Amino acid sequence: MRALVNSEQGLTLVEVIIAAAIITVGLAGVSAALQVAAHGVQEGRQLSTATFLANERLEQVRTTRWEAGPPAIDALGISPTSSAAPTTFPDEAARDGSYVAYARTVRIVDCGVGAGCAGVVAADLRQVIVTVSYRPMTGVGLAASGITKAAAVTIYVTQR
Repeated sequence: MRALVNSEQGLTLVEVIIAAAIITVGLAGVSAALQVAAHGVQEGRQLSTATFLANERLEQVRTTRWEAGPPAIDALGISPTSSAAPTTFPDEAARDGSYVAYARTVRIVDCGVGAGCAGVVAADLRQVIVTVSYRPMTGVGLAASGITKAAAVTIYVTQR
């Protein structure tokens, strides 16, 4: 045992090359995982921002007056059935500041007309759908032009 402890033998060149190869393979795996993790963090950030922007608009919708009266007040409105933008909450192609890459649309459906909203027909109920779309990040940068992801939040508003 004493001979092994006092031995001054070092590593051979082959052993050093094998150790370096093992370390290289391990580092390559870690670098690939870091890229996937960074993409996941970015995707989560974009989805959180889109959800925040949708909820921000929903708060504005909730505070808008829609009262039976007298006098009757309808500042909420209904989205037109055509592709024209609604007048109460107009579509936003791009936001100011750090939200330039996000577009927001609001659609308000009258639940008292036709088939109603998800089968519920009520004249004093409206469905509000806020959709925020954005261009997602890929592993190598922004997605190609025309490719978007969206977050949609729906609430029901009753007449007061």
